Amino acid sequence: MAVTDVMDRWKDAVDAHEPERVAANFTEDAIFQGLKPYGVGREAIARYYDSQPFGLKAEYEVLETRQLAEDLVLGYLEVDFSFVDRPTITVNLSVLIKGDLIAHYQVSRLG
Repeated sequence: MAVTDVMDRWKDAVDAHEPERVAANFTEDAIFQGLKPYGVGREAIARYYDSQPFGLKAEYEVLETRQLAEDLVLGYLEVDFSFVDRPTITVNLSVLIKGDLIAHYQVSRLG
């Protein structure tokens, strides 16, 4: 599974503000670190995205990928999160994709 396939599904769900559908793109025990304290599992991920404002959109660019094992890919991305009422936030995102689900998600805000 290509990183873009997984991240396109993630983006579509984020843009639609469908927290449960966002969470379905993650493994049951995924470690998730957004810009708030980390959480583990789909329930925590759904809560995180439910707390995001309506109108949030994500645009991403894959910067690097590494095939770590047959069903394990590391992706490093730049993501612009845009809002209807405030400036866009640009973050760096590392994802570990197992099969066709995200097992680890780590956002860094540089600068």
